[in-house]
Amino acid sequence: MDSASVTVEASAHAMPVADRRTADRPGPTVAAPPPGPIENRIAIRTGRDIVRELRIRRHGRIPRGNHWPSLSNTWIGLTDPLRFLLSHYERYGPVFTVRSLHEPVVWAISPTANQQILVSEFDAFSWRRGRFRDLAPLLGDGMLNIDGDYHREMRKLLLPAFHREQVEASTTVMLEEAQGAADELEPGRIDVYGWVRDVALRIALRGLLGMRGDSDRAHRMAVAFGRALDLYGLPLPVQMLRGPGSPYAHAQGGRKALDELIFGELRERREAGDPGAGALGMLLAATDADGEELPEQAVRDQAVTLLFAGHDTTTATLTFLLYELGRSLDARDAVEAELDAVLGSEEPTVAHLGGSGLPVLERTISETIRRYPPAWVGPRRTVRPVTLDGVDVPAGIAVHYSSWATHHLPEYWEDPLAFRPDRFLPEAVAARPKGAYIPFGGGSRMCLGMRFGQYELRALAATLLRRFRFAPAASDTLRITTTPTLGPAGGLRFDVRRR
Repeated sequence: MDSASVTVEASAHAMPVADRRTADRPGPTVAAPPPGPIENRIAIRTGRDIVRELRIRRHGRIPRGNHWPSLSNTWIGLTDPLRFLLSHYERYGPVFTVRSLHEPVVWAISPTANQQILVSEFDAFSWRRGRFRDLAPLLGDGMLNIDGDYHREMRKLLLPAFHREQVEASTTVMLEEAQGAADELEPGRIDVYGWVRDVALRIALRGLLGMRGDSDRAHRMAVAFGRALDLYGLPLPVQMLRGPGSPYAHAQGGRKALDELIFGELRERREAGDPGAGALGMLLAATDADGEELPEQAVRDQAVTLLFAGHDTTTATLTFLLYELGRSLDARDAVEAELDAVLGSEEPTVAHLGGSGLPVLERTISETIRRYPPAWVGPRRTVRPVTLDGVDVPAGIAVHYSSWATHHLPEYWEDPLAFRPDRFLPEAVAARPKGAYIPFGGGSRMCLGMRFGQYELRALAATLLRRFRFAPAASDTLRITTTPTLGPAGGLRFDVRRR
């Protein structure tokens, strides 16, 4: 444990003081029992997947597609998934099967199928039994890996942290961190992805969890979290390796260090008799069905999931935004003209970041997320038979929808590889079918931190683009990684100069 004294944010920046719960005020209740453990032993999981497939094939039909093992299909699916999925869509239609390593996966790619999976037929699918279980070694039983009543009650518990007034209060933190980072940014060649990742993690620690950004513990948490997260940027077969010296073992060392720091934070807050600020404070103020405090492990799992979702997606999206503006000069000029007209020589404020204050920037961010949705895939597993966009899908099989693929269907997006922010003018948005644009999911699993992420992106983009221009380094080629979120493989360097 580190020796930092009190790491609860002392100012009102992370959350308003009035929203902090004190020890004598009852918190919300999570009455549903937590789920059973997730099996992380690769050999056992693989065996179970094979047995499940045999059972499915005995009792039903799997949608047409590539059903048999193929090293070439596996490799292309891992290295160029967008082209791979779109080519299968053209050949088989919106619902098809592709074998991924040892397991068949049904892909459903259409606005209709998206609406079914996310809204009208959501009860036919389990998240916990889908491929997000691969994140369990880091996230545990966080929001991405739970279903049913336990998920519903945890979501209800955390929802107040993401109400508009709370997010607007956290925007002060976002602007402080963005402006402080911009003050220190020197013109030259930098890896923007790595640089923004540090800024976004500080925002998540302060704005989401209510940590003191200048504490030694917060810094060490950021380092440990990065070490634990590195595993998921590697190719899937490499992630599956086990044993001493493997990337998995390295990541587990990072998780152990992260857990020690988080548990130290939780105990200090409880010993102080004040749950403190942020979503972490809300978790600490909650009780179970017997009126007891939530177990430290349950609090830890939700906190780490919030860190994961609250910084990795922002980091990737801002990097892709700067990349596209460095290539699309008309779009860059339009954003700069708006910032000059609205902000002049002043820094952005909370009032500018609600979504309507900088409409050109807002459309540009939306188009970036269309082209590069961080949560590019939604893995599920069917718990009952279901018909998706006219195709029968059996119970027990893995089903994935993909916002990335749907966002590039030419039926709904003219010239989909082009970067065109005006796709998000109000009249164009109104004409688009439901399910065609789903970067944040939908229905009961809509991204909890959507509003927080939107404000954070606006704060970072407005602050940086008012002061600097970012040109992708000519020596670098954008390579996209998809594990677990969409991002630039190996980072992305830019030549940065002042405007």
